Amino acid sequence: MVARQLDEQLARVFPVGRRLRVLDVGMGRGAQALRLARLGHQVTGVERDPRLIATARGTLAEEPDGIRERVRLVQGEGRDTGVHFLPGSFDVVLCHGVLMHVEEPDPLVAGLARMLAPGGLLSLLVRNGDALAMTPGLTGDWTGALTALDSTALLPRSRSEADGGTPAAPAPEGRADRLSALTATLHGIAAPLHTWYGVHVFAGRTPGAPAPVCSVAPDALETLLAVEERAGRTDPYRGVAELLHLCGVRG
Repeated sequence: MVARQLDEQLARVFPVGRRLRVLDVGMGRGAQALRLARLGHQVTGVERDPRLIATARGTLAEEPDGIRERVRLVQGEGRDTGVHFLPGSFDVVLCHGVLMHVEEPDPLVAGLARMLAPGGLLSLLVRNGDALAMTPGLTGDWTGALTALDSTALLPRSRSEADGGTPAAPAPEGRADRLSALTATLHGIAAPLHTWYGVHVFAGRTPGAPAPVCSVAPDALETLLAVEERAGRTDPYRGVAELLHLCGVRG
């Protein structure tokens, strides 16, 4: 779903057919980075976990020469982009599923924005701090729901890797972001919010709801994607999604 939303924004922000310079910070196993390289873009992936970057390198090694030549993998922290790259070096910067594990996200977001060339696109995938009470509330965990109404702290839970849907280890405790706060942050770093989507509005939130996309039967997948895609761009549904996908454009 995030890939569909991202492609929609790339088509809106950049001329058709333009080959883009992409930075994927916290790329995980590299699913999104590899997908964009297959589309012809030049991609740099940054990942701090040596196991994940080793997996990404192994997957990349199986690709044709032309695709491998378009991908650079860097082991490092997202906050160190200023060490590895010059300001304005990229047309697109992705930071998916990272901010929830960063105690103070604003400096990281500001650093990512500095990597963007004028007119560049910043894509953030974050936990929705305005909807943390939804999942415990829908499952009858009233104490958890009451606590979540006044908090942006996350409880431990299993999750799927944000960029590719591959099952991952249980997520540690972390934090979530509120739409209003991130909107203000993007405005303050000269990459104002261009558009935003909800991700995981219905899928996987309650025992009776459809399972996450990675485990849905093929004959039901397109219907699930159609529902999630429409809900993820429609009020009020997108406002209570489990995740938010925000796209800012550098002025």
